[in-house]
Amino acid sequence: MVYTITTHSKKQAQKLNVDIKPTKLKNKKIDVFKNNKKVASIGDSRYNDYGVYLKTKGKEYADNRRRLYKDRHNKDRKKVGSPGYYADKILW
Repeated sequence: MVYTITTHSKKQAQKLNVDIKPTKLKNKKIDVFKNNKKVASIGDSRYNDYGVYLKTKGKEYADNRRRLYKDRHNKDRKKVGSPGYYADKILW
């Protein structure tokens, strides 16, 4: 099943000056492109993200899930340009 990119993710990608498209890779959500070159495939399609939680469960629940995600991925989300960085900035 193809992941539907949320409004939240589109806005976050604009802030980073990157383009995003649904990926064709199994168990991934989004391909990230910078200057028309693919730089990362992010998000596991088997799990929700901030934009999905925001639509389905509300802001309070989504904010709590965001906090838990950031705690869990503290090491891999800080290296600029890495898939973890893009996942953190775009999906969360």
